[in-house]
Amino acid sequence: MSPASALTRNLKTVLPPERIEARVRELGAEITRIYQGEPLTVVCVLKGAFLFFADLVRRIDLDLELEFIRLASYGKGTDSGELVFSKDLETSIQGKNVLVVEDIVDSGRSMDFLLRTFAERKPRSLRLAALVDKFERREVPLDVDFPGFTLHKGFIVGYGMDYAERYRQLGGIFEIET
Repeated sequence: MSPASALTRNLKTVLPPERIEARVRELGAEITRIYQGEPLTVVCVLKGAFLFFADLVRRIDLDLELEFIRLASYGKGTDSGELVFSKDLETSIQGKNVLVVEDIVDSGRSMDFLLRTFAERKPRSLRLAALVDKFERREVPLDVDFPGFTLHKGFIVGYGMDYAERYRQLGGIFEIET
């Protein structure tokens, strides 16, 4: 048994790599059309979005500035803790078109915090792309401007998303079977 097959033996395929690749290509074309040649600052939310971000920015035919942020939760776990930046932007977004790229929007709390914080920095425009827009645990009303895929439930891993820092490297998206 190869290491990859051993890693995926308890996983059910939700989205194969080919389907993800096709959707990322579509999103890149849509984002290119929306911004019509204007410069764009694309912000990767670490760690989970890094694979989606890398593939997506290569499909956007615009003048891009790339940025990276990381959020952390302090307090009693991620559900009730206060969100803060453990890595903030290195440049100003004031007056710029900004696209935030996230792996998954689930409860909506992190992205609500991030978008409100970025809006205070007065960008020209602010939009959100998420590989997966998932509604199972949504607590905050939040619109994803560029959703890759919509899921209603399931604990998913792969293509940057993890469980205890495992499975990020998988090319597809999988649900852990119990």
